[in-house]
Amino acid sequence: MVKDKEEKIACVIGDRLTSDVIVRLRTPEGRDDWLYCHSETLVKNCKYFADRLSENWPTCQILDSRNCVDIYCQELDFDYHVNLIRLLYIVIDGSVDDLWHGVRNALGILQVAVELGCPQIITACVNYLEAVTWEEAEEEEILRIVPRMGLQAEPILARLQPVKQSAIINIFVSAIRFSTSSPSPNMNDLKSSAQEQLEYMLTEDDDAPLLTADDNIKVEVKECVNRLFARFIESVTAFFSGTTESLSEAGNVQLFQSYLTDLSWACQILSKLEIMREFVEYWSDASEKIVKVLEQGSSTTEVIEIKLRAVEVTSKVLEAIGYGTVILPTAKRLQVLKVWLPFVRVTKPLIDSVTTNCENAILLKLDGEMWQSLESTFVSIILALPSGDQADILTEWLDNEYMQYPDLTEAFEVWCYRSKVAKRRLSLVGDEHAMTNSF
Repeated sequence: MVKDKEEKIACVIGDRLTSDVIVRLRTPEGRDDWLYCHSETLVKNCKYFADRLSENWPTCQILDSRNCVDIYCQELDFDYHVNLIRLLYIVIDGSVDDLWHGVRNALGILQVAVELGCPQIITACVNYLEAVTWEEAEEEEILRIVPRMGLQAEPILARLQPVKQSAIINIFVSAIRFSTSSPSPNMNDLKSSAQEQLEYMLTEDDDAPLLTADDNIKVEVKECVNRLFARFIESVTAFFSGTTESLSEAGNVQLFQSYLTDLSWACQILSKLEIMREFVEYWSDASEKIVKVLEQGSSTTEVIEIKLRAVEVTSKVLEAIGYGTVILPTAKRLQVLKVWLPFVRVTKPLIDSVTTNCENAILLKLDGEMWQSLESTFVSIILALPSGDQADILTEWLDNEYMQYPDLTEAFEVWCYRSKVAKRRLSLVGDEHAMTNSF
């Protein structure tokens, strides 16, 4: 054993006095570097050198062919070849980890080790790459290179393998429960991150959604959102009945903002899963109470932000109603319209004035497309009501000082046209019906 150690110490790469073989690294660009090596070390640790320096190699009898081994490589891989040959002189037993100098270097050495057949170095490279973190660019490089290396490099890809559906479901359920649990404010960042990932899991982009929700998943999501909505309504009821202080109190503002922000996000999840109906009905039934509580608040920036969040949720609810995603009876549609149309009409100018004059305006900025979409939704819902109800709503709009938003001109034009031609159109239908019966 002592003798082996002395021999390993004696064999130092580059020592011309003890070297018995030269490894020439050559590139197409004309680079030609000579490395003075030792056949015993090369043969022991590398299959390529073991074959190349054996008696069975076809040119072994040619003069000096066993004293010089040529290796051709690309310029980009040159340093990896040098590093690999140096590593052949090191006892790689796991006691020294800092041999690789980063992921890219280890990946380059691994490629050369696979090509030349160096099992000990392959194992060490794989262990290193499997254990360390990767930058995004490094991960892409690994995906490009490693799959071609076969089973020996497979452990590197363990973190990138598709996950069992059961594991995806478990993490989705845990995340949806946390995201709708109304955790303390110091966990808002964690909650927002979880909500973002849940939405990503259900989104179809260049790839299919990570999770295809079955009935059990949909039931779980509905139950979580219902519990969140129940907590919100409990707070609304407390304000409505006067058992809780003013909405303007700091703690109440924060609580309402949190509930409404979470409910707005929850609407997106419900919409993706096509299970908006229950939430639309609950929000519709509670709308009058919600608006009365919101109207009690002051005109501070924080309270106006709460009103804005309520408009966000309402826009998603009205969109589901207006475009037929959720079918409600006429009376319910009319009631929701009568509650939220006046509130939005007064709230938008208030938000606009604050965003113009307030230093905290960035908090109140809302996507212009949402206001435009909400306006279109109001028009759609109005035009689906009986003509008499349409007339009442349009009359109130024309008499209102806040008629600029929502602009119901389109609904007015359609109503005028329908009303003017109604008798003629219906009489024609009646005549056709009579002619059909006569046959």
